[in-house]
Amino acid sequence: WFKQRRPELLKLYETDIYGRVPANAPKATFKVLETDTNALNGLSVYKLVEIHFQGEPEGSNVILHEYLPAKAAGPVPMLLQLVFFSNLPTPETTSNAAAAGPRGRPVFHETGPLTNILERGYGYATFRYTEVQPDNGNTYHSGVIGLTLAPGQAKPAPDEWGTISAWAWAASRVLDYFATDPAIDAKRVALIGHSRLGKTALWAGAQDPRFALIFSSCAGEMGSALARRDFGETVDDMAANFPWQFAGNFQKYPGHWTNMPVDAHMLIALNAPHTVFITGGTQDQWADPRGEFLAEVAAGPVYRLLGKTGLGVTNGPPLDTPLITGDLGFNYHTGGHTIAPGDWQAFLDFADKHLKPKADR
Repeated sequence: WFKQRRPELLKLYETDIYGRVPANAPKATFKVLETDTNALNGLSVYKLVEIHFQGEPEGSNVILHEYLPAKAAGPVPMLLQLVFFSNLPTPETTSNAAAAGPRGRPVFHETGPLTNILERGYGYATFRYTEVQPDNGNTYHSGVIGLTLAPGQAKPAPDEWGTISAWAWAASRVLDYFATDPAIDAKRVALIGHSRLGKTALWAGAQDPRFALIFSSCAGEMGSALARRDFGETVDDMAANFPWQFAGNFQKYPGHWTNMPVDAHMLIALNAPHTVFITGGTQDQWADPRGEFLAEVAAGPVYRLLGKTGLGVTNGPPLDTPLITGDLGFNYHTGGHTIAPGDWQAFLDFADKHLKPKADR
């Protein structure tokens, strides 16, 4: 697995799906801008961290919001989440309730139940993905991708990174920073992402074995769901609507998706032996939650080969009944394209099994 098949699969994903990181990717530097030792009424130590990529103009930085449990006796495990919006975590103990937007629509609050996270002994950090690289096809000259383009070059080479690879690469740079902070146990870091950021989390975990756990929420097509099921969103949809997220070579597969040399179970298996937790929703059939479950089942043999366990079942579980006894976890929640409160609770229970020493469980 490690000497032959895994390198083959990783190369296929790099070349044809997400794109490889070019050799001239910029170096990252880190600066703690603020520290509040009495955040959340003494529950947390809060740090505002600036991540600067060499070559970016001053002021073009990624901002990391970091919360650590105030009374931790030693280095703590961390939950790192890539987020869409600028909204900061709030201290609800179960989940962030969705407030009504200007047209009465719910506002998606993606961040985790911060008080619960801290009380369980975890640190929690977030950064906004578009601060690394904009999420559209007209801005290749912006962000980290723009820093690697040669004069006159309009976009990356066909086998080089799309935006998913850029966001995943940035998550690993945050992990570099965690390794410099004595308050953090950088060997016990979980990476969390939803939707396209769930794809990003799986791809980051496949490339960087330092991540101990991956939580991929509703990642769907070209992420956690089997493409060959041809259910919900398809390869053709992804290639037409989000081409910038992938390598240029991905455009070989619209209309020919059965010729793709990989599928979602292989991406999950590339994360082995570290643990993976995946979720889907009843009202999110576009992301094919059944295909997500089947992909995890199909990744199980690699986990078992490496002395780990898979889901432990081959039939889908009842609704809102998490599978978290093995090294692969799954929850099919009632609801839509979101990280539901039950997903967070199941993930934290799953994390307790895999990120905490046995004495602390």
